[in-house]
Amino acid sequence: MVAAAAVAHATCLLYCRRDASPFCLQICEWMRTQPEMRLLPGDHAVHLDLVAKVRGLPSAEKFFEDMPERAKGPSTCNALLHAYVQHGRRDKAEAMLEEMAKAGYLTCALPFNHMMSLYMSSGELEKVPEMIKELRRYTIPDLVTYNIWLTYCSKKNSVKAAEKVYDLMKDERVVPDWMTFSLLGSIYINAGLHVKGRDALVEMEKRASRKERAAYSSLLTLYASLSDRGNLDRVWRKMRETFRKFSDTEYKCMLTSLTRFGDIAEAESFYSEWESASGTRDSRIPNTILAFYIKNGMMEKAEGFLDHIVQKGVKPSYSTWELFVWGYLSDGRMDKVLECLKKALSCLEKWDPNPQLATAIYSQIEEKGDIEAAEKLLVMFREAGYVTTEIYNSVLRTYAKAELMPLIVDERMDQDKVSMDDETRSLLRLTSKYPIGEVSTLMS
Repeated sequence: MVAAAAVAHATCLLYCRRDASPFCLQICEWMRTQPEMRLLPGDHAVHLDLVAKVRGLPSAEKFFEDMPERAKGPSTCNALLHAYVQHGRRDKAEAMLEEMAKAGYLTCALPFNHMMSLYMSSGELEKVPEMIKELRRYTIPDLVTYNIWLTYCSKKNSVKAAEKVYDLMKDERVVPDWMTFSLLGSIYINAGLHVKGRDALVEMEKRASRKERAAYSSLLTLYASLSDRGNLDRVWRKMRETFRKFSDTEYKCMLTSLTRFGDIAEAESFYSEWESASGTRDSRIPNTILAFYIKNGMMEKAEGFLDHIVQKGVKPSYSTWELFVWGYLSDGRMDKVLECLKKALSCLEKWDPNPQLATAIYSQIEEKGDIEAAEKLLVMFREAGYVTTEIYNSVLRTYAKAELMPLIVDERMDQDKVSMDDETRSLLRLTSKYPIGEVSTLMS
């Protein structure tokens, strides 16, 4: 009976570590009700991680609070710290690290790796070296530490720092993995040191395998960045010999690489293969083909391809419509720009504003003095929760170009909680001399 319980325990945990789903959470909760299953702190940590992913951070915190004190060890604290990092809660993550230090739980690199990942994702790169110093006070770096450190060097574009980190890694006898050489290869290639880059890719490929499958996608991308078509094709052939099926990510890497070489015919062939083999209908895959068409001014081809993918069941995403916004903007077709922007914004619950896109659209509107388009765009951005002083200034510059006067701008800015600057006031004085633009009465 005990042996059977132990096997069930191990099987359940293995399954739960692989799949963060409500079903797995139910398995964990069932395990807690079985008296013959003796749960260890590591089991509670897996359960906490699942609660955070399935039910959210507040539920994970409550789960941690309700755990027996004996279960609140390094593994469960690390799980909660990881949840804070995943949810971008820097304040709580730093407080948890401090508590772990007081409790004597900082005995491995894991909590420091979590913190470095948090600082990397938030763009606080200066915090990474500080955290490495702190880590060395308590323990020694592991492979993940070094790979995060190399990622930091990549962000800083520092070959010298990366080589120093790699030398330290060898001195401390930490065995590198494919990711280590992928990062080194990328750093060298971006610095134009192609010989060193190729050497890193050779080492990387030695570590690629069925188990380390993600390495192949990275190899495709890096050989494409070296403009090495021969090795790109060779690696793909090797993948065909090794794997029966390919993931969307792998198809996307190859399609992106082929379009980088300008080989659209081969890319279209690969796309047809994906279309037949994959049932995901992930819009990111056809977006690679659309991006090539649009970048190369092939708008009719892009429109036809869009019709095709929609018929095949692909739902265009925000990114799909944004590609068309840029394409129509290049063609000066403002009606289509606004139509596609509206469709793009409708794909999202909340828009993460793209100031570059807003500026590009308004620049063309200003140039033409198209007050109707300016007002329509203002309404769209308002509905998306993005209205700024600069946007209002763009609208006013458009009226100035058209030599027309907008109405109730100050009232509209008050309603939008946007303040005027010197340019706004200057533009209002200028446009007050012109006849009234009737569009503003319709759009306000």
